Amino acid sequence: MENNKRSPRPQRPKIISLKMDANFFFEKAMQSLDRYRYDKALKYFQRAVEYEPNNPINHCNMAGIYSEIGNYEQSNHILSKILNEIDPSMTECYFYMANNYANMESFEQAEEALLRYLEKDPRGVFLEESEEMIEMLSYELDRPTPIKHIKSREVFFEHDKARSLMEEGKFTEAAAILKRLTKKYPDFLAAHNNLALAHFYMGNMEQCTACIGEVLQQEQGNVHALCNLAIVYKHQGNMTGLEQILELLRRMYPFHQDHVFKLAMTLGILGEHDSAYRHFQRLMNSGDFTDDPCLHHYYAVSSFRVGRWDQAERMWRKANRLDPDSPVPAFYLEHIEELKEMQEPYPHLSYHYYLPYEDKFRDLGGDPEGITEDLIRDPLIRSSFHWALYNGDEETKLQVIQALGILADEDAEGVLRDFLKNDQEQDDMKKAAIYVLKAMGAKEPFHVVLEGKEVVIYATPSSQLPVWEQQWQDVMEIASSHMSKRYDLFQKHDMQTLWIEYLGKAYPSVPFIQKAEGWAAALEYLTAKMHSRPVTYKDLAGRYNVSVATIRKHVLTIDEMCGLKEKMENIYSQFQEKSLR
Repeated sequence: MENNKRSPRPQRPKIISLKMDANFFFEKAMQSLDRYRYDKALKYFQRAVEYEPNNPINHCNMAGIYSEIGNYEQSNHILSKILNEIDPSMTECYFYMANNYANMESFEQAEEALLRYLEKDPRGVFLEESEEMIEMLSYELDRPTPIKHIKSREVFFEHDKARSLMEEGKFTEAAAILKRLTKKYPDFLAAHNNLALAHFYMGNMEQCTACIGEVLQQEQGNVHALCNLAIVYKHQGNMTGLEQILELLRRMYPFHQDHVFKLAMTLGILGEHDSAYRHFQRLMNSGDFTDDPCLHHYYAVSSFRVGRWDQAERMWRKANRLDPDSPVPAFYLEHIEELKEMQEPYPHLSYHYYLPYEDKFRDLGGDPEGITEDLIRDPLIRSSFHWALYNGDEETKLQVIQALGILADEDAEGVLRDFLKNDQEQDDMKKAAIYVLKAMGAKEPFHVVLEGKEVVIYATPSSQLPVWEQQWQDVMEIASSHMSKRYDLFQKHDMQTLWIEYLGKAYPSVPFIQKAEGWAAALEYLTAKMHSRPVTYKDLAGRYNVSVATIRKHVLTIDEMCGLKEKMENIYSQFQEKSLR
C-alpha cells in the first residue's frame, strides 16, 4: 500500500503576465516622476511613444521632461514634431515652446511662438498665463508686444479687466464681464474658471459648481477646475466628493508652472502637505522663483508641516531677506520655537502670505466684528496682533486697533495705552486708539505723545461738560451704529469730537433732543463732508427714518456753532497748497 503512494506532482509556479503597453509605461513614468527620477521617467515615456507613436500626449510628456531638466532645445524639437507631423490641433504646444524660448532668453522667438498660440487658439486654456508672459516679454524686449491684430484681442483685454476687478474685490462687476465672455465663447475655459471663483467669493455655490461642471465637461483633467471643485467640496462639507477629487489631484503631475502652483496651493489648503511639499519643491528647484518671497513662505509652511523644521527656517530667512518690509517672515522666525511646541495640525500656520490674524480676517471677509474672543485667545493669534501693531502698514494697524477694541479686555487696553506713548507712531493712529479706548470704557486720563510732546487727554464727554445727559449719549451711539460699516475709526472719532465740541460750546443752552436720530444723521452728514465722502440728505433721511428738513435744520445748528464751514475752507486751502508744491 505504501509503495502505491505517488509523490505529489510539483506545482508549476504561478506566472502573472504583465500587459506591456503604453499605459503600463506611462504609469511607470509617473512613479519615477514622484521620486524625481527624471532619467527613468524619460525612458518610460520613450517606451510609451514606441507603443503609441501617434499619441501626441506621450510625445508632449517627453517634451515636458526635457524642459524640466533644462534641455529646452530638445523639448522644442519634440513640440515642433507634434505640430508638424502628429496633431496640428494641439495648439498648446506653441505656448510650451514660448516658455522654453523664454527660459533660453530667446525672447523674440518666445514672442513669435506666443503670438502663434494666441492666433491659433484665441480662447485657449493658457490665456491667463499668456497675459503674464506678454507683460514679461514687453519688459525684456523694451517694447509692447504687437497683439493688436490677433483674434484673441477682445477676449484678452476683457478677461484681463475681469481679473483686475476680482483682485479689487469687485466680484459682481467681474462676473458680469465673465458671463458675457462665456456666453459668446463657450469653449473659453479660463473665463469659466474665473467665473466659478467669482461666484464662490460671492457665496453662490450652486452657480460656482455649475461653472466648474461646464469646464470639466469639455476637459475632464482641467487642473484649475478640479482644484476649484475640491475647495468647493471642502467648503460644503462634502467629504465623499472631496476624497474622489483628491484621488485625482494626488496623481497629477502637471508640467506648466502655473498648474503646479495651483495644485500645490490647493493640496496644502486641503491638508495634503506631503503632496504640496513635493510640488512646491519642484517650483523652487526650477530656479525661476529665487526672488519670490511668497513662494519661499509657501515652501516654508509645507516644509514645517512635514517635519522639515530646519528647511522651513531657511526658507523664512530667505523670504525675510527678499521682503524685509513684510512682517510675515520675521513673525514666523521669531515664533518658530513656539510653533514647534504646538501639536498638529498647526491651525494658524497658513499657506497665505499673511500674519495669522490677517488670514482669519480673510475668512471673515475682512470684518473685525466677526473676530471672537476664542479666536484671539490663541497665543499665536494674539502675538500676531501685537506684532502687526508695531510692524504693519497703516491699514493693518487700523485693523488691529479695531479688533483690540472688540476684544476689550485688560491686555488689549494695556497694549493700546502703550501704543499711545510710542513716539514713533503717527498721531492719527493714536487718535484712533483713543477712540477705541473710549468705546471700551477705559478709565481716563490717557497719556499720549502727540507731535513729540507728552500730553494728558480726558476723552470722556463728562470731563469737558459739568453734566452728561443720556439723550446726548443716545445721539452719539445711534450715529456710531449707522456709521460702523461705512466709516473708518478716524472718521467716527471726528464725529464724536464734533458732537462733544458742539455740546461744549452750546452748553448750557443745548436744545432739547426730541428725536436723537435727526441729530445723529446731521453728525454723519457733517462728518462725511469733512472727509469728502459722498452723501445726500435724502439717503440719510431714509436710513435714519427722519425728514430731510429735520436733518438740514440740525446741520445748520451744529455748523453755525462750531464754524465748520471755515474749518473746511482751511482744510481745502491747505490741500491746494500741498498739491501745488
